[in-house]
Amino acid sequence: MSIIDPRTGNPLTTEPANTDSEETSATRPSVTPEEVIIELNAGNIQQVLEASMQVPVLLGCHSPSNTSGSSLLTVLEKLAVEYAGAFLLGKLDIEANPEIASQLGVRSAPDVKLVSQGGLVDSFQGALPEKEVREWLNRYFQAPGDAPPSPEDQAEEALTAGDAAGAREIYQTLISQYPEHYAYQIGLARALVAEKRGDEARSVLDNLPPEERDAAPARGVRASIEFSEQALSVEEVAALGDRNDSEARYQRALRHVADGQYETGLEGLLGLMKDDRAYNDDAARKTLLQVFDALGADHPLTVTYRRKLFALLY
Repeated sequence: MSIIDPRTGNPLTTEPANTDSEETSATRPSVTPEEVIIELNAGNIQQVLEASMQVPVLLGCHSPSNTSGSSLLTVLEKLAVEYAGAFLLGKLDIEANPEIASQLGVRSAPDVKLVSQGGLVDSFQGALPEKEVREWLNRYFQAPGDAPPSPEDQAEEALTAGDAAGAREIYQTLISQYPEHYAYQIGLARALVAEKRGDEARSVLDNLPPEERDAAPARGVRASIEFSEQALSVEEVAALGDRNDSEARYQRALRHVADGQYETGLEGLLGLMKDDRAYNDDAARKTLLQVFDALGADHPLTVTYRRKLFALLY
């Protein structure tokens, strides 16, 4: 018996998905939203579940009263088209269809379920940001080769390119969509620091929940604010001329760190610590630890210079 496509009433002929396939985006035909997105209701839910025998179905269970869920649904719609038929997206309004929601085990929205071959493969609850949704999908489907960068990646690229204002605007948009995803607020604070708006950045961090405010990412941004406030201006550092005393070396290193030239700054601080450990009450070592906080424990420079610091101390 043929499985009927609930969108067209025609038999589905798509082969079941093979997650080990070498298929690339170049072999996937482009699709329209109408071809891959279905509004679910009591009249078509059974056909959609049966269709999962032929093509995976992503069930996007949402509630119109949940604004973060609406943002997630927009992301899912975008990705359904971008993945060009690798899966169908079935949108279920759980307020309008409480019985279906109950049968699917949906207790709250948003709730996303991946169904294939008639069975539940995986699910997640809550309004994940686009980057995390992509990472989740990529466990099961090959990512489109021409996928545009996620908003998070665009923000990071803007910061790297020196476009702090552009990064700030992206993070502000993301915060409006995902107000409880605190990594975006920390990203906003980083952008504000890059714009020399330390007081505003500190205010953003102060308004985080205590567990986020005291965690390493937020501490790192605070350290960046302190570097910017403590460092001499570029003109003042230039005025140091050829001085090579400990104070001049420390100020040059601090300026490098404040400007984001972390490796040069770390090397200068490590060299100062080796030559004059007592300078300003062990300031070089203390600042090294602050830079590690600012970069994060997994940053390659943190890993490298923690090892160098350990070797110097022991």
